[in-house]
Amino acid sequence: MPILRIDVIEGGSEAELKELLNAIHRAILAFRTGPYIGGVNVMNTTCRWLVLLIVTAAICKIAPGQSVPPSPDRSWHFPVEHEVREEAKALRVSRLAIDATKSYSLAELVDFAERNNPETRVAWEAAKGRGAALHIAQSELYPALAAVALSQVYRQDVLFGSSFVRQTVAAFGPALQLDYTMFDFGARAGRIATARAELAAANFVFNDTHRKIIFQVADTYYRLLNAVGQVEADEASLLNAKTVQEAAENRLEHGLATLPDVLEARSATAQAEYDLQSARGSEEIARGDLATTLGISPTGSIRVQPLDELPAPEMHDDSVEQLLARASEQRPDLLQQLAGIKAAEGRVREARAAYYPSVKFGATVAGQPEYGWQQQLPATQTTRLNGAAAVRIDWAIFDGGARKNNLLRAQASRDEAAAQARATMDQIADEVWRSYSNVKTALRQRQAATALLEASSQSYNAAVEAYGYGVRNLLDVTAAQQTLAHARSADVAARTAVLDVLADLAFRTGDLVRMGGSKEHP
Repeated sequence: MPILRIDVIEGGSEAELKELLNAIHRAILAFRTGPYIGGVNVMNTTCRWLVLLIVTAAICKIAPGQSVPPSPDRSWHFPVEHEVREEAKALRVSRLAIDATKSYSLAELVDFAERNNPETRVAWEAAKGRGAALHIAQSELYPALAAVALSQVYRQDVLFGSSFVRQTVAAFGPALQLDYTMFDFGARAGRIATARAELAAANFVFNDTHRKIIFQVADTYYRLLNAVGQVEADEASLLNAKTVQEAAENRLEHGLATLPDVLEARSATAQAEYDLQSARGSEEIARGDLATTLGISPTGSIRVQPLDELPAPEMHDDSVEQLLARASEQRPDLLQQLAGIKAAEGRVREARAAYYPSVKFGATVAGQPEYGWQQQLPATQTTRLNGAAAVRIDWAIFDGGARKNNLLRAQASRDEAAAQARATMDQIADEVWRSYSNVKTALRQRQAATALLEASSQSYNAAVEAYGYGVRNLLDVTAAQQTLAHARSADVAARTAVLDVLADLAFRTGDLVRMGGSKEHP
């Protein structure tokens, strides 16, 4: 009798699979020559079951499981890894394309980000889910109607006279069942109130997501403008340094300057070149940050409206008290927490209703045809129309303190939400006050930077002119050139800082949501 031995190793190689299939083929040929009993090949019959078992094992070999790495310092590779990698490639494709030939304003960048940034869709879908949860809670106010179909066959021996008679009854009954909670002392109302408040909280989260995205776009946009302005300022500083270097080299040729003066001028030029390259690197990073906020690839090319084309920022005469009042009325994150308090109050109402009974009504209407058979008697059938109606009162008398502790937990959650809301209000007040102070400081720095740039420009021009006449030395010119470079950088930083802190103030007070408007889609 041939003996077949097959070792099935999960996650085996292709060579092992081929060896398994060859073993199956050899086993089939061997079983065909097995003994016959009554003209039947016994081994051939047994072979069919064995082949079925072996083929099942082969199928398991074709779809192997993941292989465990030989040691914990190796990467873990598995069949699903390739599919996940392909899905990751698809995620890199943005839903909207940027126009590389267009110069985008801040409003256009904000609109693009609100439609393309995935965070808005996350909050939008969450709000839609809360809306569905509210409809689910409201559905408890209506009766539930269900169609039921029951089919059964039962057999029993019935004592008839001095003997048992076997009878079989088959029944099939379609039915309609109605269930309705008539009164529950506010349990359903509490769940509906909770769902409605959670929907409001989800809507506020959606609005707060827009508020954050608007500020992120404005912040990265102004940082990009600052980086571009710094590049332009460093380019102008490099040009000034080269001018001073050429003047020093020209005076050296005519014997009016010394070699250390020329070396000092060349050092200043190299420093200006270094500062320019550093500023260009900052500009590239700022462009990547803006692209990421917009929801596109950082490698994409995007043009923005330059700083010189922006209108002068509007200065409002709002007092800090007015700003604090607006923040408490408009901040979506604070309103979300206030909605959370209402949701907790609904849970308290639901937990308190558990102390009281609930009244429920139920009704059933069913048509039931039945078929019966008894020994030595002809079959018979009948059709019945059944109906029932009942009013039920459910009241938990004792539950080991579960209702009491559920109520205590709901009340504690409500008090916690209220305390968190008060803490958030204090934090918002601090944020508004800090942002308000930053605005006043930035405005004063803007005026000082303008004066510094004007004075530095005049000082530099006078120093270069005096150096040409031999009245001033090169160190004075180099110092004036460095002061002018610092003044250019400070002027650009001060101009963009005013815009940035104004956007931050609007972000802290919630004005960005009002300026952005409501959205019906992400």
